[in-house]
Amino acid sequence: MIEAYVLIQARIGKLTSVAAEASRIGRVATAAVIAGPYDMIVRVAAEDVDSLGRLVVSKIQVIDGVTRTLTCPILHL
Repeated sequence: MIEAYVLIQARIGKLTSVAAEASRIGRVATAAVIAGPYDMIVRVAAEDVDSLGRLVVSKIQVIDGVTRTLTCPILHL
């Protein structure tokens, strides 16, 4: 199992709908609107790195209003 934080930038006026849709994705554990260069952060879980990539590309990046994502895998040191 791999977990990651995905930072999301949204188009102006779309953050509310992006947040609502991202929250409904099955592998999203938490979702929060934040201040700073990114508008939202979600914590996701996937079986492996390939599944994580597919989740971000096919579920998060396709949400209407998403303009950019940054995926940060969690390291357990």
